[in-house]
Amino acid sequence: MNLFADIRELVVAELEALMAEGVLPKGLDLAAVAVEPPRDKGHGDMATNAAMVLAKPAGMAPRAIADALAARLMEDPRIAGADVAGPGFLNLRLEPAAWQGLVRAVLEQGTGYGRSSMGGDRKVNVEFVSANPTGPMHVAHARGAVVGDALAALLDFAGYAVTREYYINDGGGQVDVLARSAYERYREAHGLSPEIAEGLYPGDYLIPVGQALKDKYGDSLLNRPESDWLADVRVFATDMMMAMIRDDLAALGVTMDVYSSEKALYGTGQIETAIERLRGLGLIYEGVLEPPKGKAPEDWEPREQTLFRSTDFGDDVDRPVKKSDGSWTYFAPDIAYHYNKVQRGFDELINIFGADHSGYVKRLKAVVSALSENKVSLDIKLIQLVKLLKGGQIVKMSKRAGTFVTLRDLIDEVGPDVVRFVMLTRKNDVALDFDFDKVTEQSKDNPVFYVQYANARVNSILRKARDAGLDVGDATLSAAHLAHLGHEAELEVIRKLGEWPRLVEIAAKGHEPHRVAFYLYELASDFHGLWNKGNDDDSLRFIQGDTAISAAKIALARAVGVVICAGLGILGVTPVEEMR
Repeated sequence: MNLFADIRELVVAELEALMAEGVLPKGLDLAAVAVEPPRDKGHGDMATNAAMVLAKPAGMAPRAIADALAARLMEDPRIAGADVAGPGFLNLRLEPAAWQGLVRAVLEQGTGYGRSSMGGDRKVNVEFVSANPTGPMHVAHARGAVVGDALAALLDFAGYAVTREYYINDGGGQVDVLARSAYERYREAHGLSPEIAEGLYPGDYLIPVGQALKDKYGDSLLNRPESDWLADVRVFATDMMMAMIRDDLAALGVTMDVYSSEKALYGTGQIETAIERLRGLGLIYEGVLEPPKGKAPEDWEPREQTLFRSTDFGDDVDRPVKKSDGSWTYFAPDIAYHYNKVQRGFDELINIFGADHSGYVKRLKAVVSALSENKVSLDIKLIQLVKLLKGGQIVKMSKRAGTFVTLRDLIDEVGPDVVRFVMLTRKNDVALDFDFDKVTEQSKDNPVFYVQYANARVNSILRKARDAGLDVGDATLSAAHLAHLGHEAELEVIRKLGEWPRLVEIAAKGHEPHRVAFYLYELASDFHGLWNKGNDDDSLRFIQGDTAISAAKIALARAVGVVICAGLGILGVTPVEEMR
């Protein structure tokens, strides 16, 4: 049940009736007609922009349209008031029974309440994390992992067919650096002093890799030229790093559907095929790029390269795909990888990147548009940095990692649920402060605690009701006489429950899972407010002397718990039933 969608259907039906009667011109496009919460709660329960968006195409004054629409809407038993405001906004007030029925809908649908068919089973690929396989995941990776996983769950909840994918960057020079770093730890495992030269990875996490190399190869790699061992050590070390990354993701509750390898694109013809596809579209040419801005002409050495016409799709410059020496650029395997996604039949692609990859946005959007002939969309979400604080001070780096705080450090400190929720308390493109003191305190300022405490209170109500001999099964509660929920504080909570299906669709459409975390905090706040009012007004307490009244109030509490659990499920957070 989506009450906002239901009322929009009513508005559209009445507008169509007005067109049929000749009050409005026939054939008006009603796609832009919306029904949403008013900016000011004092204006009513819902507001529609119908008169404002139809005035110009109808050639009528907005108020004339609003007055005619209001008169028809008042004939519906769900509508208690329809008031025209300003130049033609129409504010609606619903009868309490319309809101009270939502409680029954929540209990009947369970955590499926709010699920949408909006996605229409469209195939969406969400690529996220995709960290270089050169070490453990760090805090920035953690935020990308949480945003990507929560977005995938949100899209699934909204009716999309979702694939979670990790792109292993194992085809570049960084894996050679990993192999050389691991080799030094292999030497160390034989009692030799490792030579961790500048540019190698210094973290202690490679010590087990060195020992594992020794266990497998003994001393056969010692004192051998790099050309003899580099390839084998590269594969061995990369596999161990990926096993560690998979373990870290599992500790965070993230499971990928697909792992794709950059290395697998080389020597298989996939890069060549993708480039030829672009060439066949007239988008590949041999040319010389203009000197970069800010660079003196005498420093510029013009070279003919193989270029992709990305400027045809809004990019700033055309992008090289093959260097003058005949080798592929870093962009070439990216083209092949995204062509692979297009060929797999995805309708939409979403990439979760670190903010340092902002320069790739336009070129990747351009190549996906070209390869799919504008049939597949690509959205790239950039993840801003996370600053770790404790006692007002920035948390120092991890000794094990050598240069950064690892995801596992974070999980060990506060647990995966706290990590996941906090990472979604800001929009992805805004920097986030992860304050250990704040996320462990029990207060309203800690959103994780505040939402979990609301769910724990719901479970406390249910336990006390059972102890009092009341049947609090969902089937019993959904049959309660909900007219007993007539107090404004109770209706306020129900209205917030009514926003959930709408919120799901808005968040899914905008690829904004943080909206779910914001909503849960607001719902928890309304519920805590109702609980606190019960301390001063006995009639608002959830367990009353009258069984019928108790059933209605407990039904409301249970409905709040259901929606909180559904929202936490999208975020990948386990609901807490009891606070200790």
